[in-house]
Amino acid sequence: MAEIISVVNQKGGVGKTTTSINLAAILSETGYKVLLLDFDPQANASSGLGLSKEKVTTTVYDALFDPGQVDNAIYASPVDTLSVLAASTSLAGAEVELNNVEKREFRLKAVVDKIKGDYDYIVIDCAPSLGLLTVNALVASQKVLVPVQCEYYALEGVAQLMQTLTLVGKHLNPELEIMGVLLTMYDPRTSLNQLVVENAKAHFKSLVFDTVIPRNVRLAEAPSHGLPIILYNPRSTGAHSYYQFTKELLHRVHA
Repeated sequence: MAEIISVVNQKGGVGKTTTSINLAAILSETGYKVLLLDFDPQANASSGLGLSKEKVTTTVYDALFDPGQVDNAIYASPVDTLSVLAASTSLAGAEVELNNVEKREFRLKAVVDKIKGDYDYIVIDCAPSLGLLTVNALVASQKVLVPVQCEYYALEGVAQLMQTLTLVGKHLNPELEIMGVLLTMYDPRTSLNQLVVENAKAHFKSLVFDTVIPRNVRLAEAPSHGLPIILYNPRSTGAHSYYQFTKELLHRVHA
């Protein structure tokens, strides 16, 4: 049965999709059968693995309203044992459309329950908000990974996120647990970045992963080629850091 991990932060531009894509790709390369579930209306996780709008006809949006459609919304990726449950901009309307639907917070869980037996890991790339889509992802998950950018305001929104996670855990999904906080876009040349790392470790303690993801040109370039970093430039510092992070994450899963 799959280990289901939501990658969540309501701030945009924190490396959420980059983390989702590369974690899923490296887990896959390690020998696991993995599904990357794109649950962001921007659909960057889908395009970042080479799925153009022309290729994608059925998406997770269709499956939300008819879980029987889920198999039609799963596509192959450039990594052999990594599949993608694709998104499209139509997902943006789902927040409103789900408002009057019965058990609206459980729609994605119904989709995931149909396929979780087929995978070892399902990684959910969430939208940069704490709306109904993200709540659906949290209800469908067992674990939450929080990427936090090494910048001045980084920790401000995380307290609100933690509050949401507590509420979801209390009322909708008691199995939900925070797997950890991943610091991203680190530039060792700036004292501010070092200060953010120290503050995060002081605040979140053992939740913070030892691995810190650096700012890296190759990491930024890879999605425009429709490839994860391990296929685009496996020798880059970005690839190395995501390998280290995935190793650390697996250790937490199996501890």
